[in-house]
Amino acid sequence: MDIVELARTPKKPLPDTVKGKMYKGFWTTRHVVQLGFAALNVVLGIQFWWFVRALEVGNDGPLPPRPAGVEGWLPISGLMGAIDWVARGELNLIHPASVILILCFLAIAFLARKAFCSWVCPIGTISEGLAMLGRKLFGKTFLLPRKLDYSLMSLKYILLGLFLFAFLVMGTAGIASFMNSPYNQLADVKMLLFFTEIGVVGVIVIAVLLIGSVFVEGFWCRYLCPYGAMLGLVSWASPLKIRRNVETCIDCDRCTKACPSRLPVATKLQIISPECTGCLKCESACPIKDCVTLAPSPRTKVSAKQLALIVLGVWLSFVLVAKVAGMWNTKLTDADYRYHFEKRDAPEYGHPG
Repeated sequence: MDIVELARTPKKPLPDTVKGKMYKGFWTTRHVVQLGFAALNVVLGIQFWWFVRALEVGNDGPLPPRPAGVEGWLPISGLMGAIDWVARGELNLIHPASVILILCFLAIAFLARKAFCSWVCPIGTISEGLAMLGRKLFGKTFLLPRKLDYSLMSLKYILLGLFLFAFLVMGTAGIASFMNSPYNQLADVKMLLFFTEIGVVGVIVIAVLLIGSVFVEGFWCRYLCPYGAMLGLVSWASPLKIRRNVETCIDCDRCTKACPSRLPVATKLQIISPECTGCLKCESACPIKDCVTLAPSPRTKVSAKQLALIVLGVWLSFVLVAKVAGMWNTKLTDADYRYHFEKRDAPEYGHPG
């Protein structure tokens, strides 16, 4: 028996099934962080609903506090605001939190791969829950044929490219005009109204995405999310990578089967794909200690708790600094919101396309 065979000899008994290893227990560090951010989004959503409800009632008293964090749901406004900030050297204060949050999530993507998608994003959390439901109902989620899968994966990058092309066509002057447009000033309210006053087409689209996520893990995230596509491209430059130790690897293929992005972890020395979300499922599925790790180099390792500290630390830093610097809350007053809300059906408040 040569040294390679010795290296591939299992060091301890293996689990009976891959499934039992991959999904053993729920309260992992990542799930705690996920659920924490999901709860935060629920609280922000309720607070913002009360704010918009007060606008609908139309009383003359002070409006309930508007939570600036809801601007995290305005990624297009945030990205355009970041471009406008660079171009003019001054942050537009209509939806400043949207800019701060998108820069925060880009920083997380650089420092911790696309961890936003698997640790922070509530859509990612819902999608993961639906995939768990699919495994409960059918014993597994399904894989589309490789050619179809790759073709659909390209859609989110095409959508991202179209957005970036639109920004290029608009130019800095056009982006500055958009930032101060009536539509953008009411974009947060119109976002909520889309869901509270949703039409048949909207219900059908959301239903298709939800059902698709039960059968195909990460249906929206994998095929259609341009936000995730942008973060994935930034994560290419991340110093953290999933690394596999070939000397201790026993070729059980559990890491590949555990990967929700279906990356070939078991056949690579390291994973640098923009599809990697840093969920660490491959690491937890591996039966050999420190064989599959998230690390900046082969000799180091970043644990789940350390990754959680990176994600939470970056997020808190951006939010706290923005609040102290006066770059978190909108400059729009209650009177401004009442004025724009009354005119919300006017043509100038329609989506600019």
